[in-house]
Amino acid sequence: MKTFGDGGVDLGALRKEYKTRGLDREDLLPDPIDQFAAWFEQAREAGLTEPNAMSLATADAEGAVSLRTVLLKLFDRQGFVFFSNYGSRKALDIAANASVALLFPWLDLERQVKIRGRATKISTAESLRYFSSRPHGSQIGAWVSDQSQVLSSRKVLEMKVLEMKRKFAEGKVPLPDFWGGYRVEPVSIEFWQGRESRLHDRFVYTRQADGSWLIDRLMP
Repeated sequence: MKTFGDGGVDLGALRKEYKTRGLDREDLLPDPIDQFAAWFEQAREAGLTEPNAMSLATADAEGAVSLRTVLLKLFDRQGFVFFSNYGSRKALDIAANASVALLFPWLDLERQVKIRGRATKISTAESLRYFSSRPHGSQIGAWVSDQSQVLSSRKVLEMKVLEMKRKFAEGKVPLPDFWGGYRVEPVSIEFWQGRESRLHDRFVYTRQADGSWLIDRLMP
């Protein structure tokens, strides 16, 4: 890697040509959820690490943007579901501005899926169904973490874990009232396939007023 005067690093020569495959209009299924399901299964079959890991972009009421990686836990015709503490930064952002974006960076397959939509809380029953399926340690973790809050030391966190383990030593761990799921209902879903010389194939599905989807090819 080259460096220059002010201590910066020049990454201009760091590049990879995408030559594996292309994407044509006739390759696409009419519904983007079906298309996502097909690509997601291919990502799983390829052995990608955490194929359900997605970047979630949110913005607060002033427009300040935050980005983090979360795990997709369910998707269906209604949208894409993830879970969070309701006091977390992302939850507070969503409360102020429900417009969000998701990104699945399946770069080993030279693919990306980009989703724009609105996030809303799912029902308590849906959250409980998922929470009950989590490993015991993850259930305890939901009770322990005041997500996104300042933590003075790791020791404090570990002490809270011990406290909650004692509290819930007998019986099931209940669903915290400050924890649950969000569903992102998509307004657009873009499928991106890398191509040589950065002339990538991009197709975007845009939801129409009647609920149907318009498919357009985008310039790279």
